[in-house]
Amino acid sequence: MAYKEKEINKLYYSIGEVAEMFDANTSMIRFYEKEFDILQPKKNAKGNRLFRPEDVENLKIIFHLIKDKGFTLQGAKEHMKSNKDEVVDNQKVIDSLEKLKAFMLKLNSEL
Repeated sequence: MAYKEKEINKLYYSIGEVAEMFDANTSMIRFYEKEFDILQPKKNAKGNRLFRPEDVENLKIIFHLIKDKGFTLQGAKEHMKSNKDEVVDNQKVIDSLEKLKAFMLKLNSEL
């Protein structure tokens, strides 16, 4: 049986790691933290932001609404407040479709 590497899930991500995930500046991540109440990263004794996986998922939703759907900041805030469950479900579907696409592209390249 072949060895399958496990996906490593961290408990906390630094702001630099989060910015790299989204190909964004750390200042943009800090700005979104101020604008969206749903983002509540922990801060250590030095004041460094530590993002939980839930915060990263919420940032995915925010980036999707603003960058892909073209929402304004205010529109994204209102949409998230009024349709929270729907937005979360849509993001889960998008994530699984992206994983499927990556798998299919990998499979195609191996043929």
